[in-house]
This record gives sequence, C-alpha cells and structure tokens, in this order.
Amino acid sequence: MASTEDILKKYGAKIESKMDSPKTYSKEYTQFKQDMLPELSRYKRWTKTLGNIVNIKVSEKDRARMQKYLDIAHLDVTPSQALTLAIFSLLVVFSGIILLVMAIFFITGEFQILLLFLGLIASIFVFYYTYTMPQRLASSWRLKASSQMVPAVLYVVVYMKHTSNLERAIEFASQHLEIPLALDFRKVIYDVEIGKFSSIKQSLDAYLENWRDYASEFVESFHLIESSLFEPSETRRVQILEKALQVILDGVYEKMLRYSRQIRSPLTNVYMLGIILPTLGLALLPLASALLQGAIQWQHVFILFNVIIPFFVFYLTSEILLKRPGGHGESSVLELNPNYEQYASKKPWVKSFIISFPLLIVGLLPFIFQIDFLTSALGLKSDYTFSELGIPFLEGMKLFDFKEVSGHLTGPFGIGAILLSFLVPISIALFFSIAYNKKTIQLIKSREDTIALEAEFTNSLFQLGNRLGDGTPAEIAFAKVAESTQGQRTQSFFALVNQNIQQLGMSVEQAIFNPKRGAIIYYPSSLISTSMRILVESVKKGLQVAARSLMSISEYVKNIQRINERLRDLLAEIVSDMKSNMTFLAPLLAGIVVGLSAMIALILNKLAELTALTGTEGLDTGFTFSAITDIFDITTIIPPYFIQISIGLYIVEIILILTSALVTVDSGKDPLKTKYESSKNLTRGMLLYVITAFLSTMALSILAAIALSGLAT
Repeated sequence: MASTEDILKKYGAKIESKMDSPKTYSKEYTQFKQDMLPELSRYKRWTKTLGNIVNIKVSEKDRARMQKYLDIAHLDVTPSQALTLAIFSLLVVFSGIILLVMAIFFITGEFQILLLFLGLIASIFVFYYTYTMPQRLASSWRLKASSQMVPAVLYVVVYMKHTSNLERAIEFASQHLEIPLALDFRKVIYDVEIGKFSSIKQSLDAYLENWRDYASEFVESFHLIESSLFEPSETRRVQILEKALQVILDGVYEKMLRYSRQIRSPLTNVYMLGIILPTLGLALLPLASALLQGAIQWQHVFILFNVIIPFFVFYLTSEILLKRPGGHGESSVLELNPNYEQYASKKPWVKSFIISFPLLIVGLLPFIFQIDFLTSALGLKSDYTFSELGIPFLEGMKLFDFKEVSGHLTGPFGIGAILLSFLVPISIALFFSIAYNKKTIQLIKSREDTIALEAEFTNSLFQLGNRLGDGTPAEIAFAKVAESTQGQRTQSFFALVNQNIQQLGMSVEQAIFNPKRGAIIYYPSSLISTSMRILVESVKKGLQVAARSLMSISEYVKNIQRINERLRDLLAEIVSDMKSNMTFLAPLLAGIVVGLSAMIALILNKLAELTALTGTEGLDTGFTFSAITDIFDITTIIPPYFIQISIGLYIVEIILILTSALVTVDSGKDPLKTKYESSKNLTRGMLLYVITAFLSTMALSILAAIALSGLAT
C-alpha cells in the first residue's frame, strides 16, 4: 500500500509536468491569432518541413539571438529549423550549379571554373539571405507595428480621458487597431487572463520591454499613461495623458529627422555601387571577353549581373531599412478593404501571362529558327540577310548571324537578334507591371478616397464636438452638422446617419454600425469608425465628455497630419533622387551600353569579313585587318543578344528592389503601395530603356556601317 509521501510525490510530479507545459496561450488567444493571421507563410512551411527531417544544433549565442527575432516576428519556428533551411538552400543552389557545370562539360568539353566560382558566391549569398530571414521578418513586423504606434497611444489616451481604466483602454485599442499591434495588445490582455501576470500594468510593462531599444518614445508614452492612474487631480490627470501623446509625436519626428540625414550617404553608395559601376562595367564586357579569348561567357554575365549584384543591392537597401525608426507610416490591413478579393485573385497573373508570354517567344526566335525540324517543316531558312528581307541599306548583313565554331553554333551577333532580344525583358516587365496594376488599381483608388475623406472628416468631427458641447443631443447634432458641411465628402455620411435616426427610428449606435443599414458600411475608414465608437462610448458618460473626446481626436489627428507632412518634406529630396536614379539614369545609361555593345560586335564582324576578302594583304602603312581580328575574335566575345537580356533583366530587378526600399523609407511597410509603385516604375523605366537602347543601337550601328564601308573601299 502506497504511503502518503509516495502519493504526494506522484501527483506532485503530475502537477509540475502540467505547469511546465509549453502551451501558455489561452484557447481564445490562439483562435484570435488564427483569425488575424490565417495564412501560413512560405518561410514557416519550409522551416517546419525541413526542420522536422533534420535537426541541426545551434550555438547558444546564435540560438538566443535568432529566437529573439522569431519571437518578434510571431513565428512558431525554432532556431534549429531556421538554420536547417539556410544550410539546405546553400546545398541546393551549389548542387544545381555543379550539375550545370558538369552538363556543360559533357556537352562542350569545357570546364567552367568561373561559372563554378560565381555559383559558389551566389550560393553563399542565398545562405546568408535565408539565415538572416528571421531578422528581416522581425524588422518587417516592427515596421508594420510601429506605423500604428501613434494611433495606439491616441486611442488609449482619448478613452482614458473619460474613463480612467487602463485595461478597458487597452482592450478598446486592440479592437480598433490593425494587426500586428492589435495582436500584441490582445496578447497583453490574455496574459493577464491566463494568470501569467497579476495585473494589466505588469503585462503591459513586460510587453513594452520589447520596444525599449527600438521605440523608446512609445515606452515613455505608456509609462506616462500608467502614471495618470495614480493622479488624484482630474486636471492634472488629463494633462499627463495629453503629454503622453505629445511625447510620442515629438519622438517620432526627431527620429525621422535624424534618419533622413543618416541615409543620404548609404543611398548614394547604393546608386554608385549598384547602378553606375555595374552599368559601366557592362560596356567593357564585349572587348574584355574578346581579349580573354572567351574566358568570360554569357552565363557568367547572367549570374553576376542578375543574381549577385541585385542581391548586393538588396542587401545594402535592407541594411538601410533595418535602421528605419518606428512610428511613421500609413500601412493598412488589405483584408479589411472591400476590394481585397481583387488583390488576392490570381486572375491578374493569368492575364499578364497571356499577354507577355507571346512576346517572350518572339524574343527567342533567333534560337527557335535554329531548330531544323521546325524551319524545314515551315519551309523557312535558319537565317536571312537584310537584302532578302527588302532592306538594301544593310545588304550582306545577316538578321541573326550565328557563327559555327568547332562544330557548334555561337551567337547571335546580328542586329535583328539584338532588336528581338528587347522583347525578353519587356515581357518580364509587362508580366509584373500588368499583374500589379490589375491587383492594386481599385484598392489604391479606394485608399486615396478614404484619405481625402479623413482629411475633411477631421474638421467635421470638430463641428460635431462643438454641437455636443452646446448641449445638443447626438441624434440632432448629426442633422445640424450635415447642413453645415454641404458640398463636402463627409456631408453624405452625417446625412445618412441622420436619415437612419429620423426615418428608421434607430439609435445613434445602430444608425452608424448596423450591419445592414449602418452608415459606416459605405465609409470604410478606421478614423471614422474609431471616432464614432468613441462617440458612442463617451456619450454614455454625458454630452460634455463626448464633446471633449471628439474635439481631442480632431486636434490630435491634425497634429499627426502636420507631422506626416513635415516628414515627407524631409524625405522628399531623398525619395526624388532614388526615383530619378531608378527610372531615368539607370535605364538611360543601360540603353547606351546596349548600343555600344551592338556597335562593337558590328565592327568586329565587318573586320572579320574584310580579313576574309583581303587575306594578309595590308595597306600602304603595313597595317592588316588580320592583326585586329587575331586579337579581337568575334566568335569569342559575348553576343550582344545576351548582354542586352542581362541588362534588361537587371533593370527590372533594380526597379523592383529600389521601389520596395523607396516605399518603405517613405511610408513604412506597405505591400499595396509597393506593388502599385512597382507597376508604374516598371512601365516608365522599361519604356525609357527600350527607346534609348533601340535608338543607340540603330544610330551607332549605322554610323559604324558607314565608316567601315568607306574603309573597305
């Protein structure tokens, strides 16, 4: 028979095991998190899948650092799983490069050492990218959350001015803020409900420690809000709450002012190292490849300029964005927009593919024409001269101009192939531009309408507060404000609320928030919704309380708008420089480089023809064409066809990377605006690039043809 001590040990062990259970969230919080974050990210799926197969031990120092980033990003992933994905990505990329090098060796007999080296560098970059992914995800989460800090303090302050209850104020803010800060505030409340903390103040203080190094003004504001709970004087309590909001407004402004000065030099480095130097280097590639007797080939250029350098630019811009302070931005949850289905739909991708894929096929025609069974079946030749196409000015020159060397074709070197190659980057740019435009055009228009509505609503809110302060009941105040706002966007909102009250007999709350007839259905604005929620809540305390609450919101929103305008003025020069570099200077320089490479190929091709005609006979000075063609063999240079494709794809990548950085610097993390701006910038940048490249290619080729024709005579 078991003794009393044995029984206590047995059940004591069971109790301890339950207390050590890793499940620390309540069912309600878990359900809330699933509702707010329904999609499992691709990164999380990969880490979970690979991490469950292979378990790699992480050093304690790296584990603690990585776990901190994963916690901030709200990812249920272990550091071991994250490291497994990084190592797996390194092995996959490097193995793919090795297989490619071996395939080239068995087909051509050439061992591509430079390609193997570039592949190693690319695989190391991919490893670094995936290894640092938790840090970037944490930064992205912080940027999204920090853009809601000022509204969060505003909601808590306004609520506590009429009801001095911190827990209810936090709950009110969590209901009207957007994720991710709404999720954080809800967790603060649930940590108290599950007994992790004994009071809302302890739970809030523990949460604020995560922001101490990143947004100290946010922490200071909430500490002032907490101190107002212990102030016996009502006047003094209200002053402390107002001071809390002013602290975060001033803190955000000072940090953004400092940030706008700090990023000037890094952005200049991005422009020089990521745009100017690579573009100038491309201009030397045709001659450099000829001098090195084919050691540099098109696949090397592709990996260098379409993988390594774009990743380098991405790394530099990421470092700039990681230093961005929080508290300023205009991001909003896309899922709350009525047109979100259009953003999430895959139809724009299908439509853009249908439009862009035929252009891609046409751009690959020089190689399609080299497939014998296709050309013979259609009765076509593998190549044509311009005279056969009815263009006598360039007679004798081939459209594609492939050269046969050691039994295999190299090229194409013809002007026709270069012009067709423009369609390859154009098709890629159109694919993203059309899809992004279709996805975002309606949502951007809706957001702009909402912003214009909110700008007017601030003044209308002040008028409503004045009416309530004069003792006018809320049911009548809406009618009077509707009369005094004739011709404004907000007039219809107040008129609709008044109509629901007068004709349908609804209460103020039902007239605004009724799920079928409420006025808020037609005005999807967080500012309007929150203001009306505060009105409904505060009017229960009296008309004077409601009046003060609405007038406070109006005043503070005006302050926020003024600060946002100041910050945009501070960042205007930087944003303008980045945009001009991205959509004007880079495409312009790249287009000229394409023309130069086409001219060099034309000159070397013509010299090879003259050498074949004259043999070793020289001019009176003893000069022979073979002296040049022996050094610059056209069959060993990189065909301009591949150079143009590499440059065009590089421009597309640079525009996408810099547009994302530009939007983040200006407005915080905002996927909707990023896609919309990417669509516009891709259209402008690629249009300028194609026009410049086409004109420079034709002009320089014609000049070279004229000069060489005179030399031949």
